[in-house]
Amino acid sequence: MAEQLHTTVGGLLDEVVSAQGEREGVVYPEKNLRWTYRDFRDQCNRVAKGLMKLGLKKGDHLAVWATNYPEWLVTQFATGKMGAVLVTVNTNYRTRELEYLLQQSDTETLILMEAFRDANYVDMLYEICPELHECAPGQLRSARLPRLKNVILLGEERRPGMFLWSDLLQMGDFVDDRKLMERSQSLHPDDVINMQYTSGTTGFPKGVMLTHNNIVNNAKNIAECMKLTPDDRMCIPVPFFHCFGCVLGTLACVTAGSTMVPVIEFDPLTVLRTVEKERCTALHGVPTMFIAELNHPEFDRFDLTSLRTGIMAGSNCPMEVMKRVMNVMGAEEITIAYGQTESSPVITQTRTDDPIERRVATVGKKLPNVEVKVVDPATGKEVPPGEQGELLTRGYHVMKGYYRMPEETRQAINDDGWLHTGDLATMDEAGYIRITGRLKDMIIRGGENIYPREIEEFLYTHPKILDVQVVGVPDEKYGEQVMAFVRVKEGETLALEELREFCDGKIARYKIPRYMKVVESYPMTASGKIQKFRLREQGVRELGLEVKSN
Repeated sequence: MAEQLHTTVGGLLDEVVSAQGEREGVVYPEKNLRWTYRDFRDQCNRVAKGLMKLGLKKGDHLAVWATNYPEWLVTQFATGKMGAVLVTVNTNYRTRELEYLLQQSDTETLILMEAFRDANYVDMLYEICPELHECAPGQLRSARLPRLKNVILLGEERRPGMFLWSDLLQMGDFVDDRKLMERSQSLHPDDVINMQYTSGTTGFPKGVMLTHNNIVNNAKNIAECMKLTPDDRMCIPVPFFHCFGCVLGTLACVTAGSTMVPVIEFDPLTVLRTVEKERCTALHGVPTMFIAELNHPEFDRFDLTSLRTGIMAGSNCPMEVMKRVMNVMGAEEITIAYGQTESSPVITQTRTDDPIERRVATVGKKLPNVEVKVVDPATGKEVPPGEQGELLTRGYHVMKGYYRMPEETRQAINDDGWLHTGDLATMDEAGYIRITGRLKDMIIRGGENIYPREIEEFLYTHPKILDVQVVGVPDEKYGEQVMAFVRVKEGETLALEELREFCDGKIARYKIPRYMKVVESYPMTASGKIQKFRLREQGVRELGLEVKSN
């Protein structure tokens, strides 16, 4: 078995600084920001002390609602130093989703940016937390969010009830370095340090509790699959709020001492510019990101010869896209990774020397110190190579559990420690895994996991809707799109535009149905269960959405 690390996120950063503190650790070309690993560690220590001055204790929950800002990155490692649990918030969330997450997670401190695209985060927070208008920073008493006390704004302009990031930095100057060292030394690798929200079949997002040990070792294995070294420079355009950004991206870089080159918000031109300017050797993305980069009208004018590796994940990669990433972009050692938040997140990954067929047809083989097996969903018995079943996994990478959801945790992880992925798969004689389908009805749109039940629960609140079933239908650009089959109340009519207006601002835009069909009834089994696969077939047929397979 490969050697495992036994350290914390903060301890890992200190080790890297000891080894190569003067090497570039973080580069933000968009902000003209360059930190050596020592500079970066000093920033993280200062913020860690600021959080301690604010009163955060080990195990307290701190949420970050922002794009890939430098402050997000610093907070990730600052919490890893002082022991607060980092709760990640999807940048696409709207009021209903934000309120649920802050309540369910018992978040005490929220760090947020002012706005993202057409969404004003500050206004949304004031809407669900009007008491902020009247309170002093740090003194919040909210009826709907009783645990929330501190709000820290990433901006220059002071807002009622909120600290600024600059206040947090100044607070850090009032805490002795020795106090931070004592706090850091009190942390244990098996402590929960990261909480990522993922939806489940119940339709309500669940807080996946990940420990230092979970994510540090997963990141180390991921980095080794890509053969990362201190000479590598990784462009990270995937969001930090996903494990893709903060484990496969930032943390993997730190385990190898590589340079992190984040992109604040994905834009294909910015990515191409960043790779060329910073001579990036690694690039991450979901297939739709790579497609957007390859098809950008200015693609040919960029010198991408520095590229060697990276990770493509989130959804299946078409063969032609993989060929172009390897041969046209030059990332000949690009890898494919598969997993889920509950597994920290990577379970399997291709290796840099795997043939292209394996990188497209499979999701690689298990990481070191990880167990996988394919079982018959009905009997739980392992199936022979090449036969389809449910993929299960066990090892250091399996989450501690879902926050405040013991029953759901028991359903996900059996008594022997095996995590049920809910994905159907086959495994060949060499251990390479092919994902063949899903036990659940999850929709994957451009790398975002969408759970129909969550959308259905929300759409049930529409006054005209009697019943609703949500399915995924194929889409050439995003992989899948959301389609709603709606039964309306007697005497009512409902148009797609009306449905979408109802959703706007309440649920994330990627969850809003792209298509809708009003129906009288649903296809059912003899026992009365709705056959969603028949609805999907009907949608594909009526919309003419058959997507050619590669």
